[in-house]
Amino acid sequence: MSADRVRDLDDPQLRAFAPLIYVAWSDQDLDADDRVRVLSDMTKQPWLRPAARAVVEAWFDPASSPKAEELARLRQLIEHVASTTSDGDAKSVADEIARTLGIFGATSGALASATPVPDAVEPAALADALDGDHPDVRARVRQWMSTPHRAYGLPVADYRTIVRGWMTDLASTGLPRLAFPGVTSTDDLAAFSAVFEELGHGDLSLLIKVGVQYGLYGGAIWALGTERHRQRLAKIASGEELGCFAMSEVGHGSNVAGVETVATYDHAARELVIHTPAESARKEWIGGAAHDARWAVVFAQLDVAGARQGVHAVLVPSRTSDGHPIAGVRTGDSGVKMGLNGVDNGRLWFEHVRVPVGNLLDRFATIDKDGVYASPIASPDRRFFTMLGTLIGGRISVGAGAVSAARAALAIALRYAESRHQFGSERERALIDYPTHQRRLLPHLADTVVLRIAFRELRKRHAKAFTGELGDTRELEAEAAALKGLASRHAIEAVQAAREACGGQGYLLVNRIADIRTDVEIFTTFEGDNTVLAQLAGKAMLGAYRKQLATGGNRAVLRAVGKRVASALGARRAGGEAVSDRAWQLAAFRFREEHLVETCAARIKKRLDDGMEGESAILAVQEHVVAISEAMAERRVADWFAATSVPAGSAGDLIKRLGDLALLHRLERHAAWFLETGYFDPTKSRAVRREVEVLLRELAPRAREVVDAFRIPDACLAAPIAFFDPAHPTYP
Repeated sequence: MSADRVRDLDDPQLRAFAPLIYVAWSDQDLDADDRVRVLSDMTKQPWLRPAARAVVEAWFDPASSPKAEELARLRQLIEHVASTTSDGDAKSVADEIARTLGIFGATSGALASATPVPDAVEPAALADALDGDHPDVRARVRQWMSTPHRAYGLPVADYRTIVRGWMTDLASTGLPRLAFPGVTSTDDLAAFSAVFEELGHGDLSLLIKVGVQYGLYGGAIWALGTERHRQRLAKIASGEELGCFAMSEVGHGSNVAGVETVATYDHAARELVIHTPAESARKEWIGGAAHDARWAVVFAQLDVAGARQGVHAVLVPSRTSDGHPIAGVRTGDSGVKMGLNGVDNGRLWFEHVRVPVGNLLDRFATIDKDGVYASPIASPDRRFFTMLGTLIGGRISVGAGAVSAARAALAIALRYAESRHQFGSERERALIDYPTHQRRLLPHLADTVVLRIAFRELRKRHAKAFTGELGDTRELEAEAAALKGLASRHAIEAVQAAREACGGQGYLLVNRIADIRTDVEIFTTFEGDNTVLAQLAGKAMLGAYRKQLATGGNRAVLRAVGKRVASALGARRAGGEAVSDRAWQLAAFRFREEHLVETCAARIKKRLDDGMEGESAILAVQEHVVAISEAMAERRVADWFAATSVPAGSAGDLIKRLGDLALLHRLERHAAWFLETGYFDPTKSRAVRREVEVLLRELAPRAREVVDAFRIPDACLAAPIAFFDPAHPTYP
C-alpha cells in the first residue's frame, strides 16, 4: 500500500468502493458513527484480499480525513471509471454493492419498497379504536350527517337560513339534549362533546351555531344557573328557545374581567338594570345576536348597593318572539366575515334594560330578599375564575372540533393523492408516492390521531371535575387552554397543507377545503385568543412550580436542579437509544417542558430581585411564558397517547406508528431548541429526521385506510376530488 490513497483505489477490485468512500466523507449527513458502520460493512466482504482491505481501512482513519484536493482527485477517479465502464458492468457493480452492503447503492424505488409496511388492518378494528368513546352517539350523528348538509356560494342571508334549518332538524333527533347532563340527559358530560366532534367533519357554520346555542348559551345556564334556571333547558335543547352568549366587548376582547357593561341592582323594584355605559362596552361578535337569538346570557359588572362585586352572568331578553328587539336593546349585524357566514354574529347595546333579580345566574352568588349580596367564594378574583372555569368545556369542544375539521380536509386531500397521478419515467406516479407529498400531509394526519386521543383524555378529566373527583381544577383549566391553542393551530396548518397539496383543485369551493380553510381560521381567537390562553396556561405552570418550591423548601430546590442535570446528562449518555423508543420520546417532551418552566422562573426571579415590578417582570419574558404553554400541551398529548390502550394486532401497531410519526415530527420541529440546550447532539437530531423519513415511507401506503377509518360520511366530505376516478376524471 502506497502513500497515495486515491491511486491505491484505482484497482479493479476496489473501484466499486470509490463512490461510497466519496459520499462517506463529503456527505454532511454522515457522522463518525456512520463512517464506522460503512467501513465495517465494506471490510466484512469475504471476497476482499487482505491488501485491498488495508486500502479501505486507510481511507477511514479518523486521524487522516481527506483534504479537499484528495476528494477532488477521488471524484475524478469516479468519473473516469464511470466513463470507461459499460452500462452492463456498471449495473452489475451497483447491484453487487446494493446487495452486499445494503447502503447507498439502492435506487429510490428499491429503498421505498425495502421499508417494512404494517400487516393489512381490519377496517372495523382500526375505526373503532380511532373512535374511542361513545360509539352509539357517534353513529347517530353520522347517520344524520349522511343526508347532505352542504352549501357554498350562497348569499349570506340564504346561508344563515339554511344553517338555522339544519340546527332545527338536528334538534329533532334529540342529540342536543346530551348537552345538559343531569337535566335533559343522563350524567354523561362527555357525550355531547362526541356529538360536537363528529359535527366538526361537516359544515363549520352549523358546528358553531350548535356550539353557541347548546354549548355557550345553554351551557352557561346549566353551569352557572340553579334549578329554576335549568327548567328552561328542555326548550333550549329542542330549539324552541334560541339564545346567545354575550361576553365579549369591543373595547376589551379577551379581558373579560374588565368588561364595562353594568348590572345595577335596584332593591325597591327587585330588578337588575343592564346598561351599556360607553361604545367600548358594546357586546361584539355575539353569535346569534344579529337575527336568531331571543335571549342573551349577558356578562356584566354587578353593582349591589354601590359596591362592585365583579363580573356576573344575567339572563336578558333581546328580541320578541317575532324577532323585533326588546325595548332598550339595540342590535346590529357584524357583517360578512372571512368565513362562517352561516352564523349571524352581531352586536348588542343595552339602554337601562330591566330584568327580575331572579335572572341572575346565581350558582356562585346570590342577592337575598334584603338586598344583601353573598357568595360561598370570598375572593372576587377566585369567584371570577371559578365562574369561567365552569365553562372550559367550550374550549375542549372547540379544540376537538378543530381537529375534526383538519381530519375532513386531510381525508379529501389524501383520497385525491392516492388517485391523482403525474410525472414518472415509465408511468405516472400517484401523488402520495412522492416524498414531498408525504411530508406535506402525513405528519398532520398522524397529529389528528394523537390529538383525537388527547381530547378524549381531556374530556375524561373534565367529567371528573364535574363529579368532584378531580378536586382542584386549575391544572385542568390550563390544560384546556393550552390544548385548545395547540389543536386550533394544528388545524390551520393541516388544512393549509391539504389546500396546497391539491393544487388548483384545492382552491375550488366545490372541493370544500377552501371553505374549511377560511372557516377554521377563527378557531385560533374565539373561546379565547390563543396567545392569551397560552399566557394563562404558562402562568399556571409557573404558579405550580413556585408552589412546589415554596412548600418543599431547600430539598425541593435541590431536587429540581438535580432532576434537570440528570435529564441533560441522561440525554447525552443515551446516544445509542433508539428514537423510536417511546420512553425516549416522552423524556424529551418532559425535559422541554421542565426546562422552559425552570428557566422562565429564574428569569422572572432575577428581574424581581433587581427591583422590577411583578407585572413588568412577566411582560419582559412574555414569549417565554407562551412557549411553556406549547411545551406543556405537547407533553400532555405525548403522555396521554402513550398511556392509552390500543387494540392488539395490526390496528394497534398502525396507531402506534402514527404516534411515532406525530411525536417525532414535533421533536424534529424543535430540533434547534434541543440542540441549543444540549439535549440533542447532531447525531441524535439526524436520527430523529431519518426516522421521520422512514415513517413517512412506511405509512404512505396506509394513509387511505386511516382516513377511511375516520368514518366521515361521503355526503359530508362532499368534494368531487375525494371521489376522483383517474379513468373518468370529473371536474366541477
